[in-house]
Amino acid sequence: MENLTIHDAPQQPSLGRAAPPQPQQLPPQMFTTAAQLLDLTDKKLLICLRDGRKLIGILRSWDQFANLVLQDTVERIYVTTSEPSDPQPTGYYADKQLGIFLIRGENVLLLGEIDLDKDDVPPAGFQKGDLNEVEKLAKERRGTEKAKEKSRLHKLATIGFEGENMGEILL
Repeated sequence: MENLTIHDAPQQPSLGRAAPPQPQQLPPQMFTTAAQLLDLTDKKLLICLRDGRKLIGILRSWDQFANLVLQDTVERIYVTTSEPSDPQPTGYYADKQLGIFLIRGENVLLLGEIDLDKDDVPPAGFQKGDLNEVEKLAKERRGTEKAKEKSRLHKLATIGFEGENMGEILL
């Protein structure tokens, strides 16, 4: 099969018998809509959401808006214990069972198929931890990050910078 793009000119028939024209076939990577999800149906996926959550589950259904239905969904929570400057982060992770999960398409930031041969291998530098402890550490980390961001935005506002939606945030 030839690799054609939309911009390729139609092929000219050779001299002699002209072959009947074939309909132009686009390669699967040319789809830029929810139709790309067809190949991922019934496969195990890792989905990163806009709010930072990471979900792992089996894609069972989807629609034209890329709303996804996942089965056997697990939220994987990561907490780093190393310094941000370290080249290899270390920390803990835990899995929170969610079951069947519906994700609105506009909240999907990234998704990819999981290699089932490497599915049971823990992430490099991370150890499996207790769910309650990892959730507690993650909540503390989010609170610290939120306070840093609020302080940064306040400093920027004092020197005249106004970020997106700054009018809605009370400093």
